[in-house]
Amino acid sequence: MQGALLAWWLALCASAALNVLLWIWSARSLSPDAPALRRRILWLSAIYVLGCGFRSIFPMIDAPRLCLYDNWISRIAIGRTIATAAELSFAAQWALLLREAGTDARLAAFASRAVVPIIVLAEVCSWSAVLTSNYLLHAAENSLWTLAAALVLAAFVSLRPGAEGTARRFLDAACVAALVYIAYMAIADVPMYVSRWRAFGDTLPLGEGWRTLLERCVVRREWSAWREDATWLTLYFTVCVWVSCALPHAPRLKASAR
Repeated sequence: MQGALLAWWLALCASAALNVLLWIWSARSLSPDAPALRRRILWLSAIYVLGCGFRSIFPMIDAPRLCLYDNWISRIAIGRTIATAAELSFAAQWALLLREAGTDARLAAFASRAVVPIIVLAEVCSWSAVLTSNYLLHAAENSLWTLAAALVLAAFVSLRPGAEGTARRFLDAACVAALVYIAYMAIADVPMYVSRWRAFGDTLPLGEGWRTLLERCVVRREWSAWREDATWLTLYFTVCVWVSCALPHAPRLKASAR
């Protein structure tokens, strides 16, 4: 394994271990009197932490069927299934947090109902992209994630005028983070998949797609094979996990909806 690739993979493994410790700290720090909704957010975070931990140790790039290790786990079907469970859990965390704002906060209530269905549709696009190796479907998938983020951002902006103290500071930070995420997706991530679609327009027949989905991945240990995807994978397995672990402790937004 090349030096840069080895360093990146070791950093991902270290972050996976750190993330588990961070979740344990999050669980221990949550008040025993915390509402049931916050405990649901905590356990959804556990699914996300474990899913990202698995994918950090056994990284894969789905469409070209790439992985670092040749073992029975290194199959795109396994990695994609784990990713789907993790991503739906992450979306559900945000939906529950917005639900807590109450029905009086109309935009927040709408976003709480819409976020998970949008991400379910994104997962359908993701599986379709993986099955056919059609990068345009990956662009659609990530566009739906961007749409969900924009909807959450709009909900947070609508809650902000009535928020005070820690709730106001949380909403300010969340709005900034959402803007950064949306900008990254619009400027870097979605265009990356569109450019790949233009360069590799051919798609796999369904039969071949299913066969390669279930077979072991192609082992590639050159940094050039991973470099372009390393940025989003690193952010996915670090920053997003930290956000997930922090959400059970977010200030209650119910007061800011009044």
